[in-house]
Amino acid sequence: MNKIGTIMRTAPVIPVLVIENVDHAVPIARALVAGGLNILEVTLRTDCALEAIKAMKSVEGAVVGAGTVLNPDQLNQSIDAGAEFIVSPGLTENLGKAALDADIPFLPGTANAGDIMLGMDLGLKHFKFFPAEAAGGRSALKAIAAPFGDALFCPTGGINVQTAPDWLALDPVLCVGGSWVVPKGEPDEALITANAEAAVALRA
Repeated sequence: MNKIGTIMRTAPVIPVLVIENVDHAVPIARALVAGGLNILEVTLRTDCALEAIKAMKSVEGAVVGAGTVLNPDQLNQSIDAGAEFIVSPGLTENLGKAALDADIPFLPGTANAGDIMLGMDLGLKHFKFFPAEAAGGRSALKAIAAPFGDALFCPTGGINVQTAPDWLALDPVLCVGGSWVVPKGEPDEALITANAEAAVALRA
């Protein structure tokens, strides 16, 4: 499970991708990797998400994971599709144990101290803080994280290129998740690559 820490340290931003058309998957992945973002989270919010994961894995350098994983069945489907890590909006004991049994890097969502304690009971210390802005923003994360010195976070939800540096400046934050890197619609590879380069520069 420590591999999730390596994934979180790879780049300051993990793009959160909602793929509506599987034909868009490879161009998006290609553009992101070209811009320096190779950790890609494909959310299971669309019918073609699992196909998109399979397609994106053909792009050299791309590390593709599944997001919005809600239960063990979706976890197994994601692994079968080739997902290399799993992200969830929350944490249940069933899902946490299934991820541990599968020995796959796992980033569960947390929004309060109880969530973090549940994760730590399972042996986890890397968490998504979600929904970051709606759950109280940076001040909330600082307060929630304070009792848990070993806990490390990827805030996601409502973060953009302007606010990301403030989140990244917090000690327990390794990276942020963001959907702004890839605008909706037909992929503009040049724009996506430029956005990815700007995201990478946030840690410079």
